[in-house]
Amino acid sequence: MILKKAHLVVVLFLISFSISAKGIDNTATFYHYEGRVDHLKDGNTMLVGAASSVTFEFTDKNCEIFLQSVDTWEHHNYVVFELDGIYLGRFAIKKGSPKSFPIISTTHEKTHRLTIYKATEAANGGVLFSGTDANLVKFSPQKRKKIEFIGDSITCGMGNDSSLFPCDKGEWFDHHNAYMAYGPQVARRLDADFVLSSVSGIGMYRNWNDEHQKEAIMPDVYENLYLNEDSSKKYNFKFEPDLVSICLGTNDLSDGDGKKKRLAFDEKKFETNYINFIKTVYKHYPKTRIVLLTSPMVSGARNEAFVRGLKNVIAAFDKDKKHEKIALFEFQPMTPNGCGFHPDIADDTIMENQLTPFFKTLLNEN
Repeated sequence: MILKKAHLVVVLFLISFSISAKGIDNTATFYHYEGRVDHLKDGNTMLVGAASSVTFEFTDKNCEIFLQSVDTWEHHNYVVFELDGIYLGRFAIKKGSPKSFPIISTTHEKTHRLTIYKATEAANGGVLFSGTDANLVKFSPQKRKKIEFIGDSITCGMGNDSSLFPCDKGEWFDHHNAYMAYGPQVARRLDADFVLSSVSGIGMYRNWNDEHQKEAIMPDVYENLYLNEDSSKKYNFKFEPDLVSICLGTNDLSDGDGKKKRLAFDEKKFETNYINFIKTVYKHYPKTRIVLLTSPMVSGARNEAFVRGLKNVIAAFDKDKKHEKIALFEFQPMTPNGCGFHPDIADDTIMENQLTPFFKTLLNEN
């Protein structure tokens, strides 16, 4: 992805301090939300899934936004700010009470658009958006094509950003940047809206280091808002994407940590679970087009088994006349340069460059 050059000079003061969010206007008509978000009864909104976001427009040069990292245990989280289409960077939300992030633009534009993206994933808890003190302007987002990206850590952007901490330092989520993952990059290139439904380490019938004994797999959590086993809050599936991209199998095919006993890859279980999962997707999105992706992290004999399995899954829908034919995309293998054998941002861009023309063709066929 080529970032827009900063024709806009932005001064972003990120000396966060505790504030009281009481009285902040969080009127829904001024805000546009994307991704998996939870609208709470008190009027605030929780950014839940990776790259979930809130966008608003405001006048004047200054505004403050109010954010809090919320989980069952206190820890920091990360967000990305994009002002007037320009990527400002990834910033930590320190643990504790809500924090204020003052933003000042030095341009002479009368109206500015700010988007706040959650850089981490659902497993890292939520980012509570309590509103802003900005002079808000109502706006109607342009109607665009829609893509849902279902996947694992690669889709989450795990390990792709070591700009704040080297790979061997910090917490496991200190290197997350969902905004820069391949999916959001594709969406920005295609000027499309998107949702990430992704969980690090997860698979279609087993996970990175678990044989579906202690941990949930994607078919277990997909319909739950928080992408975990808590079924008390269901995802509403109102997004209705034109295209659903599924990139799962890397963890099913992995050896785990090499210490815990790992069974041989079960092609039958993989295919059966994949077929049933696609039926679940169709249940919620009967008009969508589905595309299955291989993984750039899988090569050799494993990739052969992977591709064979995906082709068998597609063949199971040969007689399906209700939906468009399921597509298959095969990534070129790569040696990743990110943390924990994950793609870094440059690798994500390589994936995006491969995927974007294919997705553009599929979307134009709709």
